[in-house]
Amino acid sequence: MVVPESQEKMYYPPDDLKRDAHVPDFNSYLALYRKSLENPDAFWKEIADEFFWKKPATGPLLQYNFDVTKGNIYVKCMEGAKTNMCYNVLDRLVKEKNFGEKGRKLTCHHMAITYSQLLRQVCCCANVLKEMGVKKGDRVSIYLPMIPELVYTMLACARIGAVHSIVFAGFSSESLCERIIDASSCVLVTADGVYRGEKLINLKQIADEALEKCREKGSSTVTKCLVIKHPALRTKSGDACNKLQTPWDSDCDVWWDEAMRDSPEECEPEWLDAEDPLFILYTSGSTGKPKGVLHTVAGYLLYTSLTFKYVFDHHHDDVYWCTADIGWITGHSYITYGPLANGATSVLFEGIPVHPHVGRFWEIIEKYKVTKFYTAPTAIRLLMKYGREPLQKYDLSSLRILGTVGEPINPEAWQWYHEVVGQGRCPVVDTFWQTETGGHVLTPLPAATPLKPGSATFPFFGVEPAILNEHGEELEGEAEGYLVFRRPWPGIMRSVYRNHERFENTYFKKFPGFYVTGDGCKRDKDGYYWITGRIDDMLNVSGHLMKCLYCFVTLKHSREFNHTLQDELKRLVREKIGPIATPDFIQNAPALPKTRSGKIMRRILRQIARNEKDLGDLSTLADPKVVEELFSQRCEAAA
Repeated sequence: MVVPESQEKMYYPPDDLKRDAHVPDFNSYLALYRKSLENPDAFWKEIADEFFWKKPATGPLLQYNFDVTKGNIYVKCMEGAKTNMCYNVLDRLVKEKNFGEKGRKLTCHHMAITYSQLLRQVCCCANVLKEMGVKKGDRVSIYLPMIPELVYTMLACARIGAVHSIVFAGFSSESLCERIIDASSCVLVTADGVYRGEKLINLKQIADEALEKCREKGSSTVTKCLVIKHPALRTKSGDACNKLQTPWDSDCDVWWDEAMRDSPEECEPEWLDAEDPLFILYTSGSTGKPKGVLHTVAGYLLYTSLTFKYVFDHHHDDVYWCTADIGWITGHSYITYGPLANGATSVLFEGIPVHPHVGRFWEIIEKYKVTKFYTAPTAIRLLMKYGREPLQKYDLSSLRILGTVGEPINPEAWQWYHEVVGQGRCPVVDTFWQTETGGHVLTPLPAATPLKPGSATFPFFGVEPAILNEHGEELEGEAEGYLVFRRPWPGIMRSVYRNHERFENTYFKKFPGFYVTGDGCKRDKDGYYWITGRIDDMLNVSGHLMKCLYCFVTLKHSREFNHTLQDELKRLVREKIGPIATPDFIQNAPALPKTRSGKIMRRILRQIARNEKDLGDLSTLADPKVVEELFSQRCEAAA
């Protein structure tokens, strides 16, 4: 890994950012990176020393086996230590001298919550859960929109040692039911309703339908449903309360306000083993059955804290905003745990980018003087359509660093983000990671890494990537193949909940000794990594990884899909790649099935190509109508 000498367009960090940066230049990055690989115990111990441990670790800081041929796969971080996540992200900071005077807070809508106030709310909620019978190790399902009570509840679970399972509040009752059953949750926390744009959604009704489905399947483990009255339903004109009929079961349902009213504001934390579970988060698998990704306390704390601090170059005077939903891993790691562990002032956002107007994001950045902004390429491309005019109404001069997450950002969107939103002066940190990795694994550091639009650049500390071919042989230098990791970092997942065999088969069986991401990757001559897409959607032809020969084509508005265009595309493929790569079938795709974070659900495209109507779990799909349209286009083409 060397400082790049490529003649292609590079974007270098601004000098004013380097002056106070945690990692001020590329040589500093290289020195720290080498230390993280050559002496990982010393590297991670320095990070661990910043936190509170009721009992210190007794053995090597990081222990693991990545080779299925040598026994069970395992990762352990700080074995023997005892701590508590909630204590470390709240009590530890509140007790710091003068911390409260620095005004750090969580800002949501028109209310600001200081760390001291957040701690009191979390303790009240923790006591409510304990009163409902929740104990250490019990699972709590949370089905909430982006309101402060979501943060209170997840931290309350962490405080008492319960395992939270957050389910995105846009999922169906079937998806919620499936996740409740798999986790065997004893309590469900939800809200009466939520507005999605102008549409009013009855969340409580969906939650009740999910619980009824659990009973029908003989897996009714939920004994209490804690229900929050969404504040937005009380402020909308036309008295939204009357529009929303909230179903109620007095044997099970409890209003949040009533439960919290007399709940004590102090709650002793449960001191947990370093490898005790912190949360389960379900992610769709290739079979369509969601996987319960399991993360544990100590390693996740260390990793989310450090990645947040270095990737966003966080300082105490920053105002940070991540636009994700906490129902996804980005919200877990970079709205809640990572920022709070650093005492960050953050913005908590509920809504969509274009409501009530297309300048909503820029309005919030101006209002709160946001310095670090983290969003998805999907959102960037959506806002690009409206041009520069909406941005010109707002002052974005507070911005210093921009970030992207969810999928590789295309160069055109990268340029617009950098030049228009960041006004040419803000580095763009294009972060690659997964629910399974817990935090960033390939990412630039804003003051240290020269940027190439579309590249995830270099590995984070403690992360050792490799590129393998189909036969498991490691490729050196410029190469393209399977992206794998040779060793763990503290924040990597520990298992698939209640299915360790699936964990080993999914991530470690194909190439023993490596964690297999499932993504393809290329490394250029400067050592930069570029994510090329899901590897199981590719073919290996004469050493080249290629997309499936059944092709879906989305056209620009000026083009018409017809036989002439199909012939032209096939000719181009033959010329650029070779006759062996000529598509057998090309289908018009006005839109593609994507998750709400912008990832293309290629599993669904394969099933459409095969005309398989049983699509499995579609809960992460942003717009189900896209699937209907693609099946319709397939039938028209076949006819």
